[in-house]
Amino acid sequence: MNEEIKKLNSQSLLYAKKLQEIEAELANVIVGQQHVIERLLIALLSEGNVLLEGVPGLAKTLMIRTLAETFAAKYGRIQFTPDLLPADIIGTKIYNHRDGSFTTKKGPIFANFILADEINRAPPKVQSALLEAMQEKQVTISGDTFQLEKPFLVMATQNPIETEGTYRLPEAQVDRFMLKVLITYPNKDQEKEIITRMTEGKEHKAKRILSARELLELQRFVPQVYADERIKEYVAQIVDATRHPEKYKVEMNGFIEYGASPRASIWLILGAKAHAVMNGRGYVIPEDVKAIVHDVLRHRIITTFEADAEGITSDTIIDRIIEKVKVP
Repeated sequence: MNEEIKKLNSQSLLYAKKLQEIEAELANVIVGQQHVIERLLIALLSEGNVLLEGVPGLAKTLMIRTLAETFAAKYGRIQFTPDLLPADIIGTKIYNHRDGSFTTKKGPIFANFILADEINRAPPKVQSALLEAMQEKQVTISGDTFQLEKPFLVMATQNPIETEGTYRLPEAQVDRFMLKVLITYPNKDQEKEIITRMTEGKEHKAKRILSARELLELQRFVPQVYADERIKEYVAQIVDATRHPEKYKVEMNGFIEYGASPRASIWLILGAKAHAVMNGRGYVIPEDVKAIVHDVLRHRIITTFEADAEGITSDTIIDRIIEKVKVP
């Protein structure tokens, strides 16, 4: 192992300890949902955003608010409704009658951690206002451009059951999210713990572990984590297999309409690097890629009607691809 990787390893170990403290703080407030918490941290370290799909009442709001508390960062919540306007998110200019001037009133998007609750309830114009802020890390209000303060993380949620009064997110916009994470019900023991915590009148709060400045340092460190050429080749083959499954002997029978975009490759590498840091390593191994591959690809593979009829989901397709693509 060369000196550079040793140095990366020792730095990763220090960061991993801090990240474990953050996970422990989150666990003091949130019962279960370990997978979702890990994915939120991976997205945060990679400067990506998360689309969370799950039924109401699974602590999504509590999760993002508690995460903000561990960094003493500003938290904002936007409830998406059919009558929401872009100005309700980004802000607007207000005219002052006294002196004839305009002042800028900034919207809730000007925070570090944003919960975009039920994003598919708002019309496309409003969705695109949020997604532009996510992509460009800036907003324009009446011709004036404002940079969003870093760190910046959007966790958007959507309900998979209810479709009445919803506007489906277009594929091109869904692609802006680094990860799409599925959140499930707690098990029976976790349910009992939730009842105990929430019905005894005790307030559970997370304490600050890292400052916003330290988090920015961590975000700058993640891209420096070493990824070998063989890892890059492995990621490129996985993504290529979503577009040309026959090249890798993946039997699809016309189940894939469109494969993953190049954003998938970028986020797979960055996400794998973040996963390596969380595990105290300064280099990426194939298991890091496998750990996040479903969350990165599930919303980027567009299935056909035949796949829907056969009950084949994008997760099933990813399983088949991982089986066939050779691990370095």
